[in-house]
Amino acid sequence: MSDRGRLRSGNEDACGHDVGAGVFVLCDGMGGAAAGEIASHLAVETFLAAFPAHEAAVRNGHGLQAVALGDEDATPSSHSQPSAEGVADRLHDAVVAANSAVFARAQGHPELRGMGTTLVALMFEETAEGYCAWMAHAGDSRCYLLRGGQLRQLTLDHSLVEEQVRMGQLTLEEAERSPLRSVITRAVGSARFVEPEITHAVVEPGDLFLLCSDGLTRELSDAQIERVLSARSSLDAACEQLVDDANHSGGRDNITVMLVRAR
Repeated sequence: MSDRGRLRSGNEDACGHDVGAGVFVLCDGMGGAAAGEIASHLAVETFLAAFPAHEAAVRNGHGLQAVALGDEDATPSSHSQPSAEGVADRLHDAVVAANSAVFARAQGHPELRGMGTTLVALMFEETAEGYCAWMAHAGDSRCYLLRGGQLRQLTLDHSLVEEQVRMGQLTLEEAERSPLRSVITRAVGSARFVEPEITHAVVEPGDLFLLCSDGLTRELSDAQIERVLSARSSLDAACEQLVDDANHSGGRDNITVMLVRAR
């Protein structure tokens, strides 16, 4: 689900998926005028186009439905088991393609110069290690995993305050209050090159993955998110509750959440 929040006049978030290919992506755009919206939509479309074996469904703005991996009407992709390096390379190349598309669009239109977008992506693939969830991200949109009722953040923000926390210059509490909290150190499309961070985790049945923009995590703590995900069995209901709670807590930014359950 995606919502513009209570203060923004537009929605610069975008997300999309290809359930058959097991690929999910979420972007949070930035830039003046409509540039952020253009950047996020273009990044989502270009990223999904890097996985052409299946028709991709792109959703943005209001009305996005939650997605469950393994739905009865989803057709799994059939292919030989790839290597871990091959999966990481595919994700890397998809993010690089999205970066090139956004950067090129900005260079061709002066009014769009400087636009960019965060990106967080999730891809499910079986390798020699087992059935894994692979994550690629640039910026401060996040991926979480709920397993056994416990929520764990799988991505680390590419942000100034996150770097300050890792270097011991700020505590977590100070980072939450920092006026520089929104300054990100890596983004898609804002420069000619980007290096996405790619990680993976072995999937267990029942794992619930959350992709979200910072409009959610700026308003709700991890503990609040965990309570909602643990209490709601329906992905649609959980998405709606998270968006409602974020708006109730202030809704100062666009809010986008995508839930994917592995079965």
